[in-house]
Order: sequence, then structure tokens, then C-alpha cells
Amino acid sequence: MKIVVIGGTGLIGSKLVKRLETKGHEVIAASPASGVNAVTGEGLAEVLAGAQVVVDVANSPSFEDKAVMEFFQASGRNLLSAEAAAGVKHHVALSVVGTDRLQDSGYFRAKLVQENLIRESNVPFTLVHSTQFFEFMFGIAQSGVQGDKVHLSPALMQPIFSDDVADALAEIVLGSPSNGVKEIAGPEPIRIADAVEKYLRQIGDKREIVVDNKTPYFGAVLDDKTLMPTAGVLLGRTAYSEWVKTATPPPAR
Repeated sequence: MKIVVIGGTGLIGSKLVKRLETKGHEVIAASPASGVNAVTGEGLAEVLAGAQVVVDVANSPSFEDKAVMEFFQASGRNLLSAEAAAGVKHHVALSVVGTDRLQDSGYFRAKLVQENLIRESNVPFTLVHSTQFFEFMFGIAQSGVQGDKVHLSPALMQPIFSDDVADALAEIVLGSPSNGVKEIAGPEPIRIADAVEKYLRQIGDKREIVVDNKTPYFGAVLDDKTLMPTAGVLLGRTAYSEWVKTATPPPAR
């Protein structure tokens, strides 16, 4: 099959492209750098010609409320319109477990808008709801910085390794559209504050962790169910408790 991966050069996209190529498919890693911009529509008609499947793993470069809403609205509409015109048979989009429960957050309001555009389109689809990636721990920490301390929620999460996300996506991409949601998560529940503290200590970051159940997670206050998957979730193989032992700092920007 010809498969186009929007956001195909990012953390998940690049891993997914390699997996699909190994299985013998023609895979296009589409991004603004390759002349394909879903937000403006540039290059979409050309890259989607002859494609059977489109996978959208692109993320907004800004988490600011207005910018992220504009990103997911524009990219969603442009992409789905171009897919319908090209006769694409399966649209797979990566989203987040608990998106509908996180509507106090501007980012997750925008993700829900993206999901609803997909549901309302005429393109067969599968929404993949993932829990937080292991590699996102530093970003979670930075979101809670107040002075020289890191304020974090004690709510439960069940994070997943990016390799396991790519494995699950590859399987879903090559399957039939579900016209619904499939959840993926790591094998171990852990509290946000505990997960982030383990990561920070591993990379030599000694900032004090302040645990407070009123501390928001990207604008939304959590309880123990907000970020947790349902019973039918597909579990990854990699345990956070093992991964974090060899975790490294994020690359410098």
C-alpha cells in the first residue's frame, strides 16, 4: 500500500515509517520540510495521490490556546478534504486517552475538535488514544515549574514507550478502519509526581517536587480516572520502571 504519514519526521512518525517500510509498503514521511503542510494545504493533493492510508501524528508547535486550536482545525479540515478527494480508505489519527475529560485545557479542547472533524468526515477512520509517552516526562515537569520547584499532580497515569506506540500504530494502520477509538497504554500505572521525580533524579535534576492534587495538568485539574485507559486497552511491553533506569535528558534545542 501507499501510506502517507503526516508528521512523519517526528518522534512517533519516524519510528512508524521505519516499521511500515520494513513490511514492504510505500511510505511517505510528510512534513513542512518535505513541502507538505496540512495547516496551509500545501502539497496535500500531490502527496495523497494514490494513497490508501493516511496517518496523522503531527502536533501543534505551540500549546497556546488560540494557536493550538487554529492548528488542529486547519490541518484537520484540509487533510480530510484532500483525503476525500483522493479516495483514501483509512485515516488513522493519534490522540490522547482522556481527551474528553480534559476540556478545561485549551490543548485538549483543540484535540477534541480534531477528533470530531474526523468523526464527521466521510473518510473511514480509527482514532488511537494513547497515554503519555515516557519521553514526555521532562515536558510535564517543565509545565509545573514555579520558581525553583516543580509542582505536580499526584493523579494516576499509565505512560507508554514511544517504540510501543509505533508498534501498535503499525498494526492498526494495516488493519481495517474501526470508525471508533482504540486505546493504547503502558503496562504500569504510576502517579504523575512519582513518574516525573524518578525521571528527574535519573538525569541528575534535583529540583524539589511539590505534590498537590489541585495542581493543573496543562490547564486541567485531574483525578485518578482522568488519564487512565479503559479495560479494553492494548498494552505496550515496556515497563516505565525499567525504562527510567537508563533515561537520558532531552536533546538540547
